[in-house]
Amino acid sequence: MASSKLQALWNHPAGPKTIHFWAPTFKWGISIANVADFTKPPEKLSYPQQIAVTCTGVIWSRYSTVITPIWFGLLLIVVHFLGFKMQKNWNLFSVNIVMAGTGLYQLARKIQ
Repeated sequence: MASSKLQALWNHPAGPKTIHFWAPTFKWGISIANVADFTKPPEKLSYPQQIAVTCTGVIWSRYSTVITPIWFGLLLIVVHFLGFKMQKNWNLFSVNIVMAGTGLYQLARKIQ
C-alpha cells in the first residue's frame, strides 16, 4: 500500500522528478537563510541582495495567484481540509510572501 503511494508520488507530474516540486522547496531555503541573517549586523547586509529577495517575493506572489497548480497526495488533503480553493497555488504564494517580508525587514534594518 505505502509502496504504491510512494510510486504514485514519484511518478506524478508534480512529483520529486519535476521542477514543480523542487522550485518551491529551494525557495524556502532562501527564506530560511534570510531569517538566519536576522542576527547579522545590518552593515553586513547587501542592498542588492535584499532588493532582489524582496522584488522576487512581491512579483512571484502575484504570479502564484494566477497560475493553476498541480496538487498531489497529502498536500491536496491538507489544502482541502483547511478550506482553500484549489485554483490558487498557496504553497508557492506563501513562500514568496515570506521572501518579500524577510527582504523588507532586512532592508528596514539596513536603512536605519
